Amino acid sequence: MNRIFVRPKRRKGVRGALALGLSVLLIAAGLGGATAAAADYSQTAASLNATQAQFSFTPVTPARYVDIHYTGVPGVGQQNVRMTDNGGTWRHTVGSLSAGTVLDYWFTYEKNGPQYDTPHFTYTHGGGGTTVASPTFDPPSGSYPSARSVTLSSATAGATIRYTVDGSTPTASSTPYTGPITVSASSTISAIALKSGSANSPVASATYTIGSTQATCPAQAEVPDFGPNVRIFDPGMSAASIQSRLDADFNAQKDTLTAQFTERRYAHLFKPGVYNGIHDNVGYYTSVVGLGQNPGDVVINGDVTVDAFNESDKGVALQNFWRSAENLAVVPSSGSTRWAVAQAAPFRRMDIRGGLQLYPASYGFASGGYTADTKVSGQAASISQQQWYTRDSSYGSWDGGVWNMVFSGTSGAPANTFPNPPETTLGTTPVSRDVPYLYLDGSGKYRVFLPSLRTNASGPSWANGGTPGSSLPMSQFYVVKAGDTASSINTALSQGCNLFFTPGVYHLNQTLNVTKANTVVLGVGYPTLVPDNGVDAMKVADVDGVRLKGLLFDAGTTSSQSLLTVGQAGSTANHAANPTTLQDVFFRIGGQIAGKATNSLIVNSRDTIIDHIWAWRADHGNAGTYGWTINTGDTGVVVNGDNVLATGLFVEHYQKYQVIWNGQNGRTIFFQNEIPYDVPDQAGWRSPNGLNGYAAYKVGDNVTTHEAWGLGSYCFFNDNPSVNLYHAFEVPNRSGVRFHNLVTVSLNYKGTITHVINDAGAVTPPDTRPSNLVSYP
Repeated sequence: MNRIFVRPKRRKGVRGALALGLSVLLIAAGLGGATAAAADYSQTAASLNATQAQFSFTPVTPARYVDIHYTGVPGVGQQNVRMTDNGGTWRHTVGSLSAGTVLDYWFTYEKNGPQYDTPHFTYTHGGGGTTVASPTFDPPSGSYPSARSVTLSSATAGATIRYTVDGSTPTASSTPYTGPITVSASSTISAIALKSGSANSPVASATYTIGSTQATCPAQAEVPDFGPNVRIFDPGMSAASIQSRLDADFNAQKDTLTAQFTERRYAHLFKPGVYNGIHDNVGYYTSVVGLGQNPGDVVINGDVTVDAFNESDKGVALQNFWRSAENLAVVPSSGSTRWAVAQAAPFRRMDIRGGLQLYPASYGFASGGYTADTKVSGQAASISQQQWYTRDSSYGSWDGGVWNMVFSGTSGAPANTFPNPPETTLGTTPVSRDVPYLYLDGSGKYRVFLPSLRTNASGPSWANGGTPGSSLPMSQFYVVKAGDTASSINTALSQGCNLFFTPGVYHLNQTLNVTKANTVVLGVGYPTLVPDNGVDAMKVADVDGVRLKGLLFDAGTTSSQSLLTVGQAGSTANHAANPTTLQDVFFRIGGQIAGKATNSLIVNSRDTIIDHIWAWRADHGNAGTYGWTINTGDTGVVVNGDNVLATGLFVEHYQKYQVIWNGQNGRTIFFQNEIPYDVPDQAGWRSPNGLNGYAAYKVGDNVTTHEAWGLGSYCFFNDNPSVNLYHAFEVPNRSGVRFHNLVTVSLNYKGTITHVINDAGAVTPPDTRPSNLVSYP
């Protein structure tokens, strides 16, 4: 990771109204399109909370764009906004509303070239009765051994229902529901309810896996043995005994020089209750986890801390990798919790009852970072962090900004002011689904909770009392521990078991094959999968609803083609209603061992959500494990599937393109990258188009629609400062390919990047100052 940087400026608190974060299209009066036909679309308006309403527009014919126009927000004139596409339904959230606010709204949409205007509609906030209740399904989503007859209903009297079974978004012209639907093969039913005079319901979906072998998973213990590397604490234990165990683990894992590439891994699991005077300093490969169903079920009156702990760190946190905190509440002993981390250190489902300091106590450099589904009652401050991404959270306020601070769906975030200060703020996250997590139920048995999919989300999923979703008993999970092999793990998968990986390093002499829909693979304590003899570590079939969370893929010494592949090449199945999610999944080539892999991650499945990954070709590590001809790796991430969303994409030091995005309708919110440090010479480092170097983020030449927000790429050509990269971002010049808020930096002026994107943007200046570009084209 980054070695030397410009000293960041500490700034006063940056505040302001939450920006909507969408690309705004101003429509001149009188320049609308032709009049729309009502059969062309369905539209809804629904209250989200006391101050926000969500407007949805679903065209029968896929549209290249949809704009909403509205008036009536107090103190604001007419607004004209490009809506956000979510699987064929375009959505926009309007805020600053109160009970009784009346909005006049209408839409402009594209259809096969021409654009059309709809009639005007009226929405009264808090008026009640304006939106039809969403359909419900009986039986609900799930795995069943044989065909099922599914009944749909709506709580709104007199409503009719339209549905689809092909993965498409239902509209008013979809198949009418007239009686039970026979589901004889695995599929997803999506439905809307309609009633004259009311807005259509939100889309509801249910996924059925037929012929599932889930029931044949050999019964596992509901209170399993998690092995020797999982520490389980309960409130009945003395604070002194808990602290003693925490301190011992920390002392083993804290040292950047000796523990950064150790094989030791630990998880600290806290049962529900209150813990007083506990201070968990979090070292390498350590996960701190609350076992409640919601963060407030575990309360630590004390601290969960990451800092520049060691004398060798010299006050900086540039290598504070591979550690995590999740699903608990902290009442900080001094008013603020410190989480001064770099990459692969997620801070999820946390309830911080005070402030959150994301920088070292020394104010030294830091290179994070990621927060999601979290509430901070006080101020969150980044100060010396170069970049940070926050998703679906709530801050009391925010302070700081060096190069690239990005927020989506976060109340209390600063206004969208890039580049001065460099804050990029989107009002909502288009699609998100929080991580699966372990918890204890009321009877003392372990279960894994599976949060529901959210669209246009804002704020923590648990903000209104609990995260919506379902759960699975641990009896359906095979607990992977020391001694397990690829064969034993694959046997469990083939029997229909989910996997729970405990902390450890697992060598694989065969590929792990995840073939069944809705399989959960959950790890704690950074379980590390090392492919031996050149096999690919894991392949996920092109099926619905697979969830991977909390895994570290570490390349073996014989090159693999890919460490993780999602979906077969050419996959086309629609998974919008139940996508595969990759969350806190990390990749490493070199550092620990002299690893090699052509690609780290290949995504072929449509609709996949990539939510916080770090793909890293090592620039440092154990002797003999890194160097231009040693830890070889072409590309970090290759996306071939359509409609893939990345939220929190960190990719560094690969030898060719860092990211190649070939799928249509891709979206990225936050990208952090470093070009390889160790390029030996310019002559041997030119892309196929003859330009100097390989772009950090390349959108395929055939792509017609792609959009990204908040992207940073840095160079540090330490081995040969004369090396140049022509541009950091390479994209087709098409109106549907749009980038917002980009930055390039030459760290310590070791080499240069001539342009930010294509031929636009200035060369990286000296003195580690950024070259910024607000939009392209």
